[in-house]
Amino acid sequence: MKPGILSLTLAFVSFIQISASAQSTQKEISEKIQQVENNLFPNIYTQSDTPKTIAQRLAYYKARGVSVAVIHNYKVEWAKGYGWADDSLKRPVTVHTLFQAGSVSKSLNAVGVLKLVQDKKLDLYADINNYLTSWKFPYDSLSKGKKITIANLLSHTAGLTVHGFPGYAHGESIPTVVEVLNGQKPVNTPKVRSMYQPGLKYEYSGGGTTISQLIVMDVTHQPYDKYMYTQVLKPLGMTSSTYTQPPVNMPPNLLATGYYDNGKQIPGEFQIYPEQAAAGLWTNPADLSKYIIETQLAYQGKSKKVLDQQMTRLRLTPYIDKSAAFGVFIDSLDGVKYFQHQGSDQGFQTQYYGSFEGGNGVVVMVNSDNGAIMYEIINSVAKVYGFKGLNRSKLKKTVTVADSILQSYTGEYELGPKATLTISREGNQLLAKPGKQDKSPLFPETQNKFFVKFAEIEIEFIKDETGKISKAILYQNGAHELKKIK
Repeated sequence: MKPGILSLTLAFVSFIQISASAQSTQKEISEKIQQVENNLFPNIYTQSDTPKTIAQRLAYYKARGVSVAVIHNYKVEWAKGYGWADDSLKRPVTVHTLFQAGSVSKSLNAVGVLKLVQDKKLDLYADINNYLTSWKFPYDSLSKGKKITIANLLSHTAGLTVHGFPGYAHGESIPTVVEVLNGQKPVNTPKVRSMYQPGLKYEYSGGGTTISQLIVMDVTHQPYDKYMYTQVLKPLGMTSSTYTQPPVNMPPNLLATGYYDNGKQIPGEFQIYPEQAAAGLWTNPADLSKYIIETQLAYQGKSKKVLDQQMTRLRLTPYIDKSAAFGVFIDSLDGVKYFQHQGSDQGFQTQYYGSFEGGNGVVVMVNSDNGAIMYEIINSVAKVYGFKGLNRSKLKKTVTVADSILQSYTGEYELGPKATLTISREGNQLLAKPGKQDKSPLFPETQNKFFVKFAEIEIEFIKDETGKISKAILYQNGAHELKKIK
């Protein structure tokens, strides 16, 4: 697939400079924006690849629109929208366009729950059934007599089922939170129950987050979206954001339409998520940046709009797991610590990073199931601003391999009990097709070792004692031997 080019009026439609430091002039910021926009590379690229623009990558990935905000020195230095919020209506993305944040909702949910802990209305380490009144968690033998705490729910260490939620189409019956937790009709996900004892290890569970949503409702006696707006979003200045599902009293032209990764529109424009704490936040990068900056300032003891320094530092401390904290994941990248979260609702993707020190960060939201452009933009932002650790783009040099050698690698390799990896050749290009997935081009790093550009995946072809190719080794989260079967 060759990258296309969107028109300038389509791709570069909305920009605001939120604020600038005393050291940065508007001209300097504009120059940085242009550098970010025009120097996109995939995470893995070769010497023959040239930098691409945001417009080109939107077209390449069949993504309709993307919104970006860059945080520098504890301020939003700039935010800008690109492409279409709705392609069929030719409604452009602006900095005000709202996207579904997916699991980034969990970050703000944790702030809301910890506000109740800070106000002495919840004990972070007490049995969740002490606070649940409209429903009780049904402990069984799998929990081995151990009680689930709110700390477990917020850090995904409760040992619970249900990773995520697909949402509901417009016109479908929407289940209550209790029905979601019990897996009762009209719910489309299993019941939320124990997989194993709490506190044993990290196991991502949107189901556990949904229990925390019910705790908020039972303790405050308020609808979840109302509590979150009055106690979290509004104090943070995120007045354009909402947990209401679907949004009400909001101009329809503010809501982005979601798209599948093939570029087709989500029926009804977006899904509805009654699991608000896990997946229900509507926001934009400019608003979400306010949460990131407040977290950074509160961590330094310089602000406490919602959480004080002690509670903020606790929220950013991994619990049981080495990375999972309360509603955030902690990454140490090239010596710099970041708090971050990724989000995915049907037709939407989000990624944010905020540094512990220095007040830097980036937020990218796209109205597509394909979020690859987010990471290319983050790479570019990191390169321009010198955000250590966030530029994951890596140059890999390729070598020339004779056609006869390439041909010897073609065939079928055993990928699993009922799956094969098919290696084919088109000209001087090897292609890999795992199972029923699409073909992916392979690039030669050595005479017998190849890589793909979209992920950290390598394939090495091995000869037997007769000189024939007998197997391949797939390097992806370890080494996996694949026998050649045809």
